[in-house]
Amino acid sequence: MEKGETGGDVITVNIKFAGRSIPLSLSSDDTVRDLKSLLQPLTNVLPRGQKLIFKGKVLVDDLTMRSSEVSNGAKIMLMASQGLHQGDGPIRKEAPASSNLRRMANASEGRDKRDVTVGKNQFERWKATGVIALSECNLRAIPDEVWTCGSSARVLDLSHNSVQDVPATIGCLCSMQKLLLNANEILDDSISWEGLTSLKCLTVLSLNQNHLTSLPSALGALTCLRQLHVANNKLTCLPTEIGELTELQILKANNNRICTLPASMVACTSLVEVDLSSNLLIELPETFGNFQNLKTLELSNNGLKSLPSTLFKTCIQLSTLDLHGSEITMDLLRQFEGWEDFDKRRRLKHQKQLDFRVGGAAEFDEGADKSF
Repeated sequence: MEKGETGGDVITVNIKFAGRSIPLSLSSDDTVRDLKSLLQPLTNVLPRGQKLIFKGKVLVDDLTMRSSEVSNGAKIMLMASQGLHQGDGPIRKEAPASSNLRRMANASEGRDKRDVTVGKNQFERWKATGVIALSECNLRAIPDEVWTCGSSARVLDLSHNSVQDVPATIGCLCSMQKLLLNANEILDDSISWEGLTSLKCLTVLSLNQNHLTSLPSALGALTCLRQLHVANNKLTCLPTEIGELTELQILKANNNRICTLPASMVACTSLVEVDLSSNLLIELPETFGNFQNLKTLELSNNGLKSLPSTLFKTCIQLSTLDLHGSEITMDLLRQFEGWEDFDKRRRLKHQKQLDFRVGGAAEFDEGADKSF
């Protein structure tokens, strides 16, 4: 029989979880904790949220497969604790019937979509105000009248439509400052980044809730960008060129599939608010602790086990840190240099919110457990 890295025999076990079977190969000398680590990226369930049951007994983390009497072909049940997951939640088996129903509903909805008719008064109002408001207009395509606004257009809101194509023609809106394309049907290859990078005055780009799996290197050409919203897509990474966005203040990339962050982000020195919650991050670049203007950092529902050692020391304005659903403990946080100063800022902020939703400057409760 084949030998594993730890010297034991290689065995294959089948994990039963959420209506599916997950085959995994590991050494008989690997521990239950090792098995849980292997399951994390396959299920989105953090190791401490996993309960593995074999022959009616809960497997103990420190015991090996051999000592737990788990042999080749064994079937193990995984039970997930609520809330202890990364990304959007546990990966579950999709029912084909439900998928078909969704496709039928989308097709039916598509038949009802229409092209908007732009009246003369509306067009003149666009040119006079510079604001082109077309959200929730049942659009399948961007009306040609938009392009004739040319340099007079400052804001274009096409959110909550079924727009798929963003053509290179968008580059003619050369004075555009805000472009809102949330909740459409935009794919990687249906948006012209060549056209977008012609918008040299663009400060806000919002592409939330589309079907993007990547952002191109051309993003770095939008050097005036102050806000980038790409939440609820299918992104697996951010481009290295994001480091060229030195004016960027707000980055919202939550609810994606991002596994790693480029070290080049250290150049985004203007960042004030970063939301990377509900992704698949296991660690952050050490340079991530160099944002002196950073005030809010949202990292909930990731697989993080630690933070950059300089985070509290150099992020001297940080006052909001959300770590819910991570592996990070309070004992670990207290070891970081600068923790006391951060805790003071956090408490002060909570004091100012007493009349709103915070009941007091209590102990740190942004997701770090006191112990496992």
